[in-house]
Amino acid sequence: MEIGFTPFSVKSLHCNNRFLRSATWERKATEDGHMTPHLQEVYETLAKNEVGLICTGMTRITKEECANPHMLGIYEDSFVKEYQAFTSLIHKHGSKIMMQIAYGGTKTTHQTQNRIIFAPSDIPEKATGTKGVSMTEKDIAYVVQAHAKAAKRVKDAGFDAIELHAAHFYLLNQFLSPYYNCRNDKYGGSLENRARFLKECYEAVRNVVGDDFPIFVKVPCSDFMENGFSFAECRILCAWLEQWGVDAVEITGNNYIECRTLAGKMLEGYTIQKDGYFSEFAATLAKERNMAIFVTGGFQTIEHCNDMIEKECLTGIGLSRPFFTEPHLITRWKQDMQQKVKCVRCGKCRTDHGNYCTTFEKALAMADKG
Repeated sequence: MEIGFTPFSVKSLHCNNRFLRSATWERKATEDGHMTPHLQEVYETLAKNEVGLICTGMTRITKEECANPHMLGIYEDSFVKEYQAFTSLIHKHGSKIMMQIAYGGTKTTHQTQNRIIFAPSDIPEKATGTKGVSMTEKDIAYVVQAHAKAAKRVKDAGFDAIELHAAHFYLLNQFLSPYYNCRNDKYGGSLENRARFLKECYEAVRNVVGDDFPIFVKVPCSDFMENGFSFAECRILCAWLEQWGVDAVEITGNNYIECRTLAGKMLEGYTIQKDGYFSEFAATLAKERNMAIFVTGGFQTIEHCNDMIEKECLTGIGLSRPFFTEPHLITRWKQDMQQKVKCVRCGKCRTDHGNYCTTFEKALAMADKG
């Protein structure tokens, strides 16, 4: 059996294979963040098609903060009962389900005019142009507790693990980044100070979910920008995450250029790969750390996925947009090892009426007409 299809365990989490459906915003929840039949069908289809571990899209932890329209919510107890039915459905098909929780911050253009948006400093977010309010220590404590309250609901709802989102320039990532974090208090300056907010969120979550419940953290290998969070800092941070008791890390990367245009280029001493953009960065971390390491971004072939697990010591591989094109990708790969993913990474899967593969939808429609 190919190693990608072998089981793995992280504490109480036991998965049938090593493929992670990485967090993906589907834009299919209700406006206030509740599950819809259409969104539930998306996840059930992934479970029926043997995705080992499914991660929800980024889920908002406070009612007043919403980074994207129609994203999931976990900001009050009313969500727990409906998620209990949801997690039971996923488990029925043999998959495991993890919820990613986050405070979005200035990585947003959604309804920015009539709400206070927290940030480490008053630096506009590069991609959105949104400028936030520099957080007080009271504000930081509020968001820490929001993570903890959300985590209790996640566990009560029957999820198998939780992921803290500290990547993609959302709030926790901005605190890590010296470009966005210009503070001169205990949350700014040194990497230890910039990581303090993340540590406090982790500790608050661990306190409510207990020692045996798996906690993942999603972090960038680098911001890939001047004065940003670097891979050298990522290596130090991952050592700290292991010391704190974090169970698994999902490695990704940050940049404002399509990663496929960087393929073959060396950044910070490592080459961005055409198949699995951040493979070299993740392989280094997997050999240094005694914890589960996943990597997400740009994987095209099952052969490379297997090589990363078997030869480079990774625990598993995350895929996101390919599942928009092929929700049955894992079952297809079990039968056809030769074909790469059909996703062409065109970036056209975000639409105003839901996020899905528009490229192959059109191709299939034309084929049907023919």
